[in-house]
Amino acid sequence: MLKTLGAHIKEFKKDSILTPVFMILEVIMETIIPLMMASIIDDGVEAGNLNHIFFMGGLMVLTAFVSLWTGVMGGKYGARASTGFARNLRKAMFENIQTFSFSNIDKFSTSGLVTRLTTDVTNIQNAYQMILRMCMRAPASLICAMAMSFYVNSRVALVYLGAVIILGIILCIIVRFAMKYFNEVFKKYDALNESVQENVSAIRVVKAYSREDFEKNKFMTACNNIYNMFLRAERIIAFNAPVMQLAVYSCILLISWLGAKMIVSSSMTTGELSQLLTYCMNILMSLMMLSMIFVMITMSIASAERIVEVLNEKADITNPEKPVMNVANGSIKFNHVSFSYRKDSETPVLKNINIDIKQGEMIGIIGGTGSAKSSLVNLISRLYDVSEGSVMVGGIDVRKYDIETLRNEVAVVLQKNVLFSGTILENLRWGDASATDEECIHACELACADEFIQKMPDGYNTYIEQGGSNVSGGQKQRLCIARALIKKPKVLVLDDSTSAVDTATDSKIRKAFAQEIPGTTKIIIAQRISSIKDCDRIIVMEDGAVNGFGAHDELLETNEIYHDVYESQMSGSGDFDEKA
Repeated sequence: MLKTLGAHIKEFKKDSILTPVFMILEVIMETIIPLMMASIIDDGVEAGNLNHIFFMGGLMVLTAFVSLWTGVMGGKYGARASTGFARNLRKAMFENIQTFSFSNIDKFSTSGLVTRLTTDVTNIQNAYQMILRMCMRAPASLICAMAMSFYVNSRVALVYLGAVIILGIILCIIVRFAMKYFNEVFKKYDALNESVQENVSAIRVVKAYSREDFEKNKFMTACNNIYNMFLRAERIIAFNAPVMQLAVYSCILLISWLGAKMIVSSSMTTGELSQLLTYCMNILMSLMMLSMIFVMITMSIASAERIVEVLNEKADITNPEKPVMNVANGSIKFNHVSFSYRKDSETPVLKNINIDIKQGEMIGIIGGTGSAKSSLVNLISRLYDVSEGSVMVGGIDVRKYDIETLRNEVAVVLQKNVLFSGTILENLRWGDASATDEECIHACELACADEFIQKMPDGYNTYIEQGGSNVSGGQKQRLCIARALIKKPKVLVLDDSTSAVDTATDSKIRKAFAQEIPGTTKIIIAQRISSIKDCDRIIVMEDGAVNGFGAHDELLETNEIYHDVYESQMSGSGDFDEKA
């Protein structure tokens, strides 16, 4: 874990080294000051030497300024190192997430990834700065003060040693009990983020169903879970402060009592007692800082494990050693394909699929909910890999292609349409960043999107709000189809992408496809028979298997499922999942 995280310090190594150097210099300066104070008391005040007082006082001021400067520099370099480290972690996590296949993404919830990129990285950032500054300063101050205490008076210094040992044991017990709660609390953050994300993204549904109170209660439950976890942890950590205070004042009383007796017996000077009391505070304040460090590190360990989990996640789908960089044509062949989302799944989602599609064909796919229609087409662009068999595009197994090359030639309009904040043109150019305005307009004409874009106040420069909230479902679908067409793909997959479009517009889109892109292989998943009946051939899916494959007229005569669906839809008394 440390090796994985440490690799992202990168260009901030110099800052990470300079920070503890300046912190140690600050500690050295602070250790020297009590020596000077003792000298002023013993050799200046008690001896009546005014010159010595002024000289040592001047050195003290100079030492204090040096201590201040080293502290400021330590803070400066520590902040730069920790914030840079956090930046690199977020960048590395985000870049790794972009390489994930759908199966990798399925392992992490969206809210969990958001928590890792925000809360968890912030915890690591704070812990790293504390490690560079306090974790170097506190032990160095403890060691220097302890060494100087033994140098001044070893008998009195034994009081510090005993206090350090006792406090160290108590601190370990406190941290051990608190750690289990910190390990759990970040899982509760996932639930909190999930509640916020769902509420904001589905706010229209929440308001339509008047579920505001339900969402408030759900959010408050998530908040209270975090509150209760932190409260339990803080109740344990709260023992830290009184224990430390008890140790501090007990040590001061013991040192004062022992010191007074030794001053009376002339075995210790007043300056030495003052020096020991200062070192006493340094030692115990160092212990206080160490306790804070342990708490922060305890919290950050849970965060570090969650971050490393994302960083170490390897994409299931990667490029082969010598990838094929050209897709010859849009022919598709499924050769004894079986597929499962989980490797340990006993029942496959797709079972022994054998389909041969020629270049330029328009293929319809129809089937009930859960019949694995989307799973079938997701294999073509290698969004998932087959469990058995092979999927071939252009006569070559999709696993042999360069992934970017394959996905540029196999354009997929997914079931859930997504538009990004930006103008219509900016959204369209997701298909091809170098596409001209004319190419964008032509693609929109094919997708029957141009007609409503022209009516907008700013036309193609109209701003699309986040998630496409200022356009209708049908308009969003047509823009997504146009975006895919701009890629000029050899294979175009529409995964139920015209469900929100009226039948007349749906017919226009299919007619435009047949006339304008005859060489592109088109695969259309639909629930309406009218959307696919003019296709060259139609695949009927049932329970992850191909129940029928043929032209519309052929399936009406030979396939019972297709015939029943056709009759139910044409009579207007049912749909695919509800027979007439």
